[in-house]
Amino acid sequence: MSELRYIIKVGEGSCGIAAGAGKVYTAIEKELTARNCAPKARLTITGCIGMCYLEPIVDVYAGNARTTYVRADAKFAGLLAVAVESGNFDAPALTAYAIKDEDKAFLAKQTRIALRHCGNIDPESIQEYVDADGYKAIRKVLLGMTPEQVIDTIKVSGLAGRGGAGFPTWFKWNAARSAVSETGRKYLICNADEGDPGAFMDRAVIESDPHNLIEGMLIGAYAIGASEAVVYVRAEYPLAIVRLKKAIAQAEEAGYLGDDILGSGFSCRVRIKAGAGAFVCGEETALIESLEGQRGMPRLKPPFPAQKGYWQQPSNINNVETFANVPWILLNGGEAFAALGTEDSKGTKVFALTGKIRRGGLVEIPMGKTLRDVIFDIGGGIRDGREFKAVQMGGPSGGCIPAELLDTVIDYKKLSATGAIMGSGGMVVMDDSTCMVEMARFFLDFTTKESCGKCIHCRLGTKRMLEILTRIVNGEGREGDVELLEEMCRTIKDGALCGLGQTAPNPVLTTIRYFRNEYDAHIKEKRCPAHACKGLVSYAIDPEKCRGCTACARKCPVGAIGGKVKEPHAIDAEKCIKCGSCYETCRFGAVVRN
Repeated sequence: MSELRYIIKVGEGSCGIAAGAGKVYTAIEKELTARNCAPKARLTITGCIGMCYLEPIVDVYAGNARTTYVRADAKFAGLLAVAVESGNFDAPALTAYAIKDEDKAFLAKQTRIALRHCGNIDPESIQEYVDADGYKAIRKVLLGMTPEQVIDTIKVSGLAGRGGAGFPTWFKWNAARSAVSETGRKYLICNADEGDPGAFMDRAVIESDPHNLIEGMLIGAYAIGASEAVVYVRAEYPLAIVRLKKAIAQAEEAGYLGDDILGSGFSCRVRIKAGAGAFVCGEETALIESLEGQRGMPRLKPPFPAQKGYWQQPSNINNVETFANVPWILLNGGEAFAALGTEDSKGTKVFALTGKIRRGGLVEIPMGKTLRDVIFDIGGGIRDGREFKAVQMGGPSGGCIPAELLDTVIDYKKLSATGAIMGSGGMVVMDDSTCMVEMARFFLDFTTKESCGKCIHCRLGTKRMLEILTRIVNGEGREGDVELLEEMCRTIKDGALCGLGQTAPNPVLTTIRYFRNEYDAHIKEKRCPAHACKGLVSYAIDPEKCRGCTACARKCPVGAIGGKVKEPHAIDAEKCIKCGSCYETCRFGAVVRN
């Protein structure tokens, strides 16, 4: 029997599976079996490496050499099997699938800590995690450090909560440890209720490296004195839940979870709670209410969760990315993490780079890089040759940062100064075809629907603002609407009970601040500069340019275009639904968009 020569890993995160990775895996398996290549090659899976725009991705390891193939398909599977059988991987048809240098730069320009194992190990194998120094940190902690020393290490690292607020992690841990529990019970909770549109960092970490999350939570639980830990993960992440369940079972069997872990006397168990999909449950007290079986609505603070949290017992809540950094910090020292980043913001930050970008996916960089570094250097700039217009940071709770601020440094203070926030790490890139008024309306529509309704400012205030923005994009804006929006924004920020309501006005405020001219164009001139708002767009055909080719008429979904062949056509304004298909179809520039 031939010895094993190749290890083939198919990227099966949610993005890879959606792009067809499961079919590619099956095709490779079939082709290898048909050629009796099993002795030479082992086929397995890995998680998302972050290059979502290149999925499905397949890595082939030959000893220490690794070759990455992208946009794999059934044809690739056959070519790969032939290469394994012959040992020749130089066939042009196969090398055409190999990753290009410009795409290699996507990863090469990152510094990965939270994502260090993602796309490199099998997320369903505890042995591969252990072989990558997994569970060394918890062993070091339990067998040689006091809880106070652990907290001090986190303090030295400068790790701030990566869920959005950027609150010092050590302070929360210390508060929970110092709190007195009447029952002797304390709880550690992982907030994996990732609700921002365009954000998928936490999902990728759980799907690709679940043991790292478990290890980080174990260290946190030991530090605060908790024997029970809960992962509150949104039910819309089924693959993450499946892999995390498997990882918990493996960790229990290996002795990393349960009673008397590693003979240290410390005991802890981890369980999963699937959330109901409410955006407000990303707020820690609303999350606790949901965990207790109540409707997810925020509590008044104080008391804070560190004093009275889950079941009124001392509790600590951090998000997935925060815990994902902890094992690395404990293994390498707080100073190593603090050496990255800026004076005010230490370490690295993961971003989900989406929107009108050439290379979208997961990006982890040291704090201190600029928006330009991420969007143009790593992300490759704007696709389709269009102009960069703005980037939405922090999701519905964040704000739009315009092109003139592209060199803004990425840290908590610098981003806050723009009116946006770091948030959990969503970074939605927009080009010059985006209407900023409609963008504000979109995000406010989201927060209005996700409001729990507990306080009037959020429940009714966001609704009234949404009505005004809807009027504006429909061409019914009135003089004074912008000033009324600004007044309502201030009132809602000051009066809302929780972070959802307090930050809901941010997209409106930042678009008014940086794109006031677009609001004025909508209201005063009844036009949308980006030609994106249907209520302010009309189409007509220039008879001087029309060749009568009938292409636009054939494309029109409602039959609004008429005319004889080789004669000028016309658009029936009554029938036109303003879909723009005629404008996109015409090769002669005869369709005019106003």
